[in-house]
Amino acid sequence: MGFVSTFALFLPIFLILVLRLGSYRSFPVLFIYFTIVFINNLMNEHFIQPNADLVYFWGISINLLDAPLMLLFLSYFSTSAAFSRRLVILILLFLAFELSVVLLYGFNIRAITIVLGPGILIVFALCLFIFIRHSKIVITNRKATGKTLIAASLVFAYGCYGILYVLFYVIKTPQVADTFLLYFIVLTLSTIILCTGIVFERKRIQKLFELKKARKELHDIYKDSKPPAPFRTAMLDFDSEPWS
Repeated sequence: MGFVSTFALFLPIFLILVLRLGSYRSFPVLFIYFTIVFINNLMNEHFIQPNADLVYFWGISINLLDAPLMLLFLSYFSTSAAFSRRLVILILLFLAFELSVVLLYGFNIRAITIVLGPGILIVFALCLFIFIRHSKIVITNRKATGKTLIAASLVFAYGCYGILYVLFYVIKTPQVADTFLLYFIVLTLSTIILCTGIVFERKRIQKLFELKKARKELHDIYKDSKPPAPFRTAMLDFDSEPWS
């Protein structure tokens, strides 16, 4: 299952590059997110075998970066400057929280145990809000299918991550192998849904690019032409003068 999940993690990286989304809005953040998770999976499954200190450092780092990176990517769904501003404030506050925890407890598993819970909850709540909003758009206007699928994949992933967090860090279940198996299954399914959403979203972006290009071409054609005189008739102008 580790091989399947590792392959699934590579898919969004591949799609972002092939579909040329690597520089589009907040997709670079998603690319970075999946790249570091992909590398982490390679190390955990022993496809690559660096020294133990690097594996430990990478594992702690990826857990600390998880929520900030995902919140930064969610700015893609922003519909207003106010929402984007609040999201930036939220990210800065969470980074300050993480920094204080690391300074207080050190760069270790105890620190990520404290940080992961609130991070997962915040991301899940925000993704759920975005999913509900875009689901309404899909139902009423048959638009935003890509964004809805991406949001759905994140709701599913972080909802399950919350359950796994409770099992692994709070209850400390002895069934570690089963917990990791569940994690790999969730990771694989959510990533496949997300990739489907990326494909749909790329089609929408392409249509937007074509529309902007057409508008620019029309502007270039008619920018030097004089605007036509308005069409007027006596019938339409019968009340242009005040009645006597």
